[in-house]
This record gives sequence, structure tokens and C-alpha cells, in this order.
Amino acid sequence: MRPQTMVEKILSRNVGRQVEFGEIVVAKPDLVYAHDGTAPLAIKVMRDAPEIYRVLDPGRVVFVVDHASPPPTVAAASVHREMRLFAKEFGVRLIDVGEGICHQVIPELGLVKPGDVVVGADSHTTTLGALASFATGVGSTDTAIAMALGKVWLRVPEAVKVVVTGELPVGVMGKDLALHIVGTVGADGMTYRAMEFWGDGLKHLSMDSRMTICNMGVEAGAKVALMPTDEVALNWFEGVGLHGVGRVVPDEGAEYVDTLEFELGRLEPVVAAPPSVDNVVPVSEVVGVEVDQVFIGSCTNGRYEDFLTAAKVFRGRRVREGVRCVAIPASRRVFTRLLRDGVVEVLVRAGCVVAHSTCGPCIGAHLGLLASGEVAVSTSNRNFVGRMGHEGSRVYLASPATAAASAVEGRVADPRKYLS
Repeated sequence: MRPQTMVEKILSRNVGRQVEFGEIVVAKPDLVYAHDGTAPLAIKVMRDAPEIYRVLDPGRVVFVVDHASPPPTVAAASVHREMRLFAKEFGVRLIDVGEGICHQVIPELGLVKPGDVVVGADSHTTTLGALASFATGVGSTDTAIAMALGKVWLRVPEAVKVVVTGELPVGVMGKDLALHIVGTVGADGMTYRAMEFWGDGLKHLSMDSRMTICNMGVEAGAKVALMPTDEVALNWFEGVGLHGVGRVVPDEGAEYVDTLEFELGRLEPVVAAPPSVDNVVPVSEVVGVEVDQVFIGSCTNGRYEDFLTAAKVFRGRRVREGVRCVAIPASRRVFTRLLRDGVVEVLVRAGCVVAHSTCGPCIGAHLGLLASGEVAVSTSNRNFVGRMGHEGSRVYLASPATAAASAVEGRVADPRKYLS
């Protein structure tokens, strides 16, 4: 057997034979999940086709209420009720209001392990590639079929080898690497390709950083973004109660359609300037742009490491008068750890509004929408026109360090002077 990439290994094992790049396969998902923005559409697909109105294996399906959570409108409340009724009818696990954002709480609960095939009704399902799973976002119709029949069709993606070496400098985070990658290849540079990470730099990237990087893979068009199972990953799995998980790593000599190399020590803080994710520039080029709101959170940067770094910037300082800073941990587990370790107190004393776990501001649903002409620095993953509110607002995507520094100064700021 020829050397295989991680994608080839996972899909070959799933379908029971060796697969080839470009081939269409029918895989059996180990996990299917959807949230309040997508589950209702999947339920409608099933109701419109009564012959598939069923859940083949409820133990492999999870619903998460996280987008408009708690419901800011009666319509949202009705959606949540529909999800609860469906989950009760078929015995599907439902993770309700406040427990966490799907891409964070699902791995925390130990529902994903190396080698799994995961389909989520959300594009940022690529986050779970940090766990060495083939995790990809699909539409609500595919989600309905996966729930009802336990199958999903996929084209085996070509793989790109992404080599990272060295260690990130102080003040530079995994988000800066993620944005640097997107800025380098473009928003469509990885369309339906797999990003597979290699290199000695991985040992310096925490699981929090890895999830951020894989989360942003889809912003370059990637079908999946995968990290190998190494000691960092194994320690993380032990922490969530998954003991003795198998390893998934690429073979030496595996074939890749392209190779990208990034020396971590040469990176600097960057931002994605409006109106596109791949409009990535050094923060030094936009320092001084006045800011109305800062958002720290989302499935991209709502983890413990993110708030710990932000708190280092905020300690002994305050959010500048006239600036709103919203901080939202990605799960209840993250929130309680931040409470226990005193991080929440630092954020609150600095003037941040700390809220329960929700996607709210990221998708412009609630808890921090922007008015016309307002500017935000956000740690989320998209800065499209109107993404966080009025179409006349502007969003700069940045790391939690850069976001916190910008909140302190009231304008886009370089975080390195606060963290050196």
C-alpha cells in the first residue's frame, strides 16, 4: 500500500477500502450535528419526505442551541422548541441554552476522537480537524440524509501539506497564523482541498490554538483541516476523559498537491481588514483606526487560552471610555474555569461585558450588533458586509491579544507592547 495522507487514511478506513483523491465515496458518519440555525431546515427536509422522517442512530446525532441563544425573538424561541420536540421524539441528544457553542462543547464532551468522520450543519465544523477527525460542514439536506440513513457522499479532497516550524513570538497567537494562511492563499485558495499540518512547530501549538487554526481553514475554502495526533492532542483527550485513543498521522512519503511552509517565529500580529477575510495586513498598517466595539469570543476564539491572553492585556487597565467590549466564553466549561481562575474578574474590572456562551455577536443575532458607520475589532471568523449588524459597519478580524489591546486604546493597536 502506498503512503497515505490523513484524509486518505480516515476515509479508507471508513468505507472499507483504499480511496483515491477525487473519488466520490459514500461514508458513514460517526457523528452528525446541527444547531438552531440549521437543524430546523434539516427537520423540514425530513418532514417533506416522510419516508426518511426518522433517525437511524440517535446516539450519533447531536443538536445544539447556540446561535440565537437564549432566544432574542419569539421566532427564535419557536425554533428552539421545535428542536427540543424533535430531539425528544427520536431520542437525540440536545445541548441546550448556555452550555456552549457546538464546535467547542461537542469535543469537550468527548464526542469526537481521532479517525472519526464528522458532518456538521455549519461550515466551521472544520474546527474538529484539530482532533485528527475528518470534520466538514454540510448543508441541511445532507444533514437530514445523514441523520435518517446514516450516510453522506463525499469527494475525497486533494491534500495540501502545511508545514509549520519554530515557535510563535510573544504577542502573536494561533489566530495570527490562521489569518496569515488565509491571506497567503486567498479566500478560495483551498477550495475543496484538505489542509494537513506537519512540522516541529506543532508541538508549540496548544489544542486551543489548533482549533482556532482549523476553524479558519474553511475561510480559505478548505473541505477539512487536520492536525496529527501527537502528545499535545493525546494529553487533551485524556483531559476530556477519552483514554487510549488511536493515533492518526500522515505517512512519510504521502503525496500532496502542494506544500506551504510557515516559520512561526517570523510572524507578527495581523488583522483581516474589511470587507473580506483574506484582506490580511500587519496590524502596524492599520494602527490608529478608531474602534466602537470589541468582541472576544465565538467558536474561533472563545477558549480558555484566548481569555487568559486577553486578561494579561487588561490587568490593571480599563476598556477605553466610549468603547464597548463584549467577552463571551465558548462553553460553560470554559466560563467556569475562567471564573475559578479569576480571569472573569479581571475582564469585568476592566469594563468588559461578560456573557453566557452564544454565537450572538458573531452572526449579528444579539448581544452586540453594530450600527451604521461603527467599527469593530472581532476575534470571530468572518467580516463580510453586514455580518455583525448594519451593512454600513466595518469589522476587523484579529487575535484576542490584538482585540484586547484595541479595547484598551480605543483604536486598533499592536498587543506586543502589553505582553512583552
